[in-house]
Amino acid sequence: MLFFLHPKEEGMAIRQKGPRLGDYFLGHRRTKTTFLDEINELIDWQPINAFLCKKIRRKANAVGNPAYPPLAMFKILLLQRWYNLSDPGVEQALLDRLSFVRFTGFSIEDDVPDETTICRFRNGLIRLKVLDSLLDMLNRQLEGQGLLVREGAVVDASVVESQRRPRKVIDVMPEDRSEDAEEQDGPVDCRVSYSDDEEAAWLRKRNRAYYGYKLHAATDSRDGFLLCGHITPANHSDTGEFERLVNGVGLDPGARVYADKGYCSGKNRDILFDRDLEDGTMDKTPRGGRLTDFEKTRNRDISSIRQIVERAFGTLKRGYAFFRSRYVGREKVEGEFHILAMAFNLKKAVRLARA
Repeated sequence: MLFFLHPKEEGMAIRQKGPRLGDYFLGHRRTKTTFLDEINELIDWQPINAFLCKKIRRKANAVGNPAYPPLAMFKILLLQRWYNLSDPGVEQALLDRLSFVRFTGFSIEDDVPDETTICRFRNGLIRLKVLDSLLDMLNRQLEGQGLLVREGAVVDASVVESQRRPRKVIDVMPEDRSEDAEEQDGPVDCRVSYSDDEEAAWLRKRNRAYYGYKLHAATDSRDGFLLCGHITPANHSDTGEFERLVNGVGLDPGARVYADKGYCSGKNRDILFDRDLEDGTMDKTPRGGRLTDFEKTRNRDISSIRQIVERAFGTLKRGYAFFRSRYVGREKVEGEFHILAMAFNLKKAVRLARA
């Protein structure tokens, strides 16, 4: 097997033209193991390849040339997030960097996908709504290796600003996690600004106005792997998204779900009770009353565990630039999150595997 085709990826080639002379010599060149090589050793790509081939039935492009291998294209999307590359940037990197060629399985003499092809592939996965399934497949592999342990989950939400700047600022907007909106499940009413990102919405948080979306996500409570998540307009209440997150974390009965006081409601506690899950939601101070000493201590204990999801959000925003979306529209922003979550989890898994 030549160096550029990983043993776990046999049968993936569609457009590759077979071994070349340059590949032979480079295959005998001494190379240092990279982070990307560790990913290839950690993950069995065959199930991912089979899933992608089943979902993506197109075997030729618009001009009749053979389509690029879907697994190689999927790996390109991960490379973009790990190295913060645009579509033109990753196209150029595939021509220049041997580690990228080795990771994706292309030959050094193969044509590489251009930026338009990469963009269309990503949009195709979003239209097919398969990115959440791919995240779950990778997570199951990490779980099978003992790297991801679903002993509990932590849910939270974070604002992601729109890629577009609104052309009109409004002066009336909802306050994030208002005490008066305790049982509010749907979006809070507000005026919408003029913008071509029509699905984004306004939100005021800590005396600052945001125009964009809200990420609702859950991590495991031990190491902070991202288990699931989805995107809503920014003015959607966190409380109303709790059930969808609980359904997506895949916990066994008896596991505990942690959440801050923004999720504190009778309805959400019933959701946990009906699924035989332990309630780790922080208590909210009743209007006109006070928390008991027990409730204060309990809140502190939950808060110390909840910081793991806040660290994950911090990494997504600082390390992967997800403080603002790269694309326009809720579905594309959600697809962006799922790709980021896979990149985030794989990088964390490699670090844990080294330990």
